[in-house]
Amino acid sequence: MDRPDPAAPASPLFDEVTGALEALTAVLREEDDFRILLQHVCRQVRHVVPGVDEASITLVTGEVPHTATATGEVVAELDREQYRIGDGPCLAAMRGGKIVRTTVADASQVWPGFARGAREAGFGSFLAAPLVADEQFSGAVNCYGRQDDGFAEVGAQLLELYTAAVEAILRVYRRYLHARETAEHLRTALTSRAVIDQAKGMLMAIRQVDADDAFALLVEQSQRENVKLREVAERFVERVLSGHVLPR
Repeated sequence: MDRPDPAAPASPLFDEVTGALEALTAVLREEDDFRILLQHVCRQVRHVVPGVDEASITLVTGEVPHTATATGEVVAELDREQYRIGDGPCLAAMRGGKIVRTTVADASQVWPGFARGAREAGFGSFLAAPLVADEQFSGAVNCYGRQDDGFAEVGAQLLELYTAAVEAILRVYRRYLHARETAEHLRTALTSRAVIDQAKGMLMAIRQVDADDAFALLVEQSQRENVKLREVAERFVERVLSGHVLPR
């Protein structure tokens, strides 16, 4: 994909964002690995926002930020420097909930450690946008540029537009993951219930006891061996079907 021209009119650049979002939606239909999805977001930012040479995505787990993905190790290290000192444009965007757009020269007055590292790495401009999908998922999209005169206003607008749309996509994605996890739990619960009921039925027939007593026998063995009730039931059913001597 060709990089956008920073001097291009706004309309074609917005078309670039639309195309990137369509591509991201297509990825979402085929990919369920969250890390890969974030990698696509990171790469697309570099293509749709004028002046972006490298990009990264910061996520917060609990209250601890980390770089989930980056287009290069050099910017991942610059991110980590901000985490170490507890301040910087990336963290400022997250805390303030607003776009941060600055040159490294201006940043040296506020974040001298970060600015020095960015300058040594060959970067002159920084742009960050907060990324919030839900109460448990937050972070920032971080853009690094080699130009010294900062990012244009249209670049900030494009990044804000893109991240807002990505947030909506990630909300849908996280709801999908939650629904899939719930379905897996239900499937496991139904499977466990089925094998436990099967073991109870076999015990009732073999020991000539009622359902409550059969269940109590399974629970007793589960507690004695310190294993899950489902595992006791599975093992019991397997032994019965294989014709092994039943445990007493």
